[in-house]
Amino acid sequence: MSLYGWVMIFTIIGPFALSFDKKVHFYTYFPSLFKSILPVSTLFIFWDILFTKKSIWGFTAEYISSIKIANLPLEEVLFFILVPFACLFIYEVTKSYFPKLNVSKVIKPFNYLFISLGLILIIKGIGNWYTCSAVTTGILLVLIFGIILKKSWYGWFVVSFLIALIPFLIVNGILTGATTPKPIVWYSENHIVGWRIITIPVEDLYYNLSLLLPITAIFEFFKNK
Repeated sequence: MSLYGWVMIFTIIGPFALSFDKKVHFYTYFPSLFKSILPVSTLFIFWDILFTKKSIWGFTAEYISSIKIANLPLEEVLFFILVPFACLFIYEVTKSYFPKLNVSKVIKPFNYLFISLGLILIIKGIGNWYTCSAVTTGILLVLIFGIILKKSWYGWFVVSFLIALIPFLIVNGILTGATTPKPIVWYSENHIVGWRIITIPVEDLYYNLSLLLPITAIFEFFKNK
């Protein structure tokens, strides 16, 4: 088993095992969950293939398996299924265990900070493919779902996204070299601004939100249909 593979196993093992908790009953949402994950993750896999081909990011061979899908390590493809699964689990757990939480209070501060930091990154990183694509996508999604449409579930998404930053820092920290001599996933310095959270490019915050926010929107649509 590759190191990247072990990271993915530890990412999913807890959320999957606890999916059968009687209060959350997350397993009952599995059909809606996978219908939500697959279309968005497919788009991100194509994004990943393109950026890998252009060497905007890549993978250290000694930490991945030899199994490739469209020149991506199998573990990288699984990332786009398992990480959204785990994050939507956190989303549903937050709603189930803290139903009286006033999530509306976090929306405006989050939107302001997220968009303001994003604009600074775009200005600083003009010409950087990863910075401009990930940050612009993240800002547009926040504008659409959080400010224009003002979806009722958006506050819960923001709170769960902030909670998920804890496992995000652990998983992405391992992937970007916080615990290894070389990173499992490396980034071209020509396409990031260079600001890092430990070893994690700050653009990853926008990339992950860009993955999770539309999945949550589709999940809510199917769940309530």
